[in-house]
Amino acid sequence: MKNIIAIALIVGGLLLGYQGVTTVTHNSTEVKLLGIKVDASNETGKEKGYIYIGGGVLLVLLGGYLLKNNK
Repeated sequence: MKNIIAIALIVGGLLLGYQGVTTVTHNSTEVKLLGIKVDASNETGKEKGYIYIGGGVLLVLLGGYLLKNNK
């Protein structure tokens, strides 16, 4: 039973990390206008993406810990 929970945590962490990466990339925009770079990023959206990535890493580590200590 612990193995199933550990694998679910790892898969959930990977999905959450992927969601975080896509959130960060969709909220990062840079436009070149007349040779000048204009940053049109959404900082709140990027922070949300970083939180998703951090949560995904935490879930993967927790799942790995459960798999390792399942004796």
